[in-house]
Amino acid sequence: MTGPTLLLVILTLLLFLTWLTVAVSYVDLGGLNVVVAMGVATIKGSLVSLYFMHLRWDRPYNAIILVGSLLFLGIFLGFALLDTGEYNPSLIDDPFLKINAEQFGNEQG
Repeated sequence: MTGPTLLLVILTLLLFLTWLTVAVSYVDLGGLNVVVAMGVATIKGSLVSLYFMHLRWDRPYNAIILVGSLLFLGIFLGFALLDTGEYNPSLIDDPFLKINAEQFGNEQG
């Protein structure tokens, strides 16, 4: 496939992946929501850079630079995701707060 046919196939894939992103956002996957969203975004970004930015037909050096950049971005995001729960402790797990909540009921005011 070459020319407009290939671009239409890539466009169709991008539209499908966009629909998939929206569809998955309505499903509660817990901690996997971020992983799925980042995976779909990575695939979409790769398709755009490979075909619409013509990196697929460019010199291999540029592909190495792209893969290296994505690798370092993945490492950076991985370390950021490891740190998401460290500074926001869950208040529900605190036994003192459970005792106070049971003692005073569900008062708001």
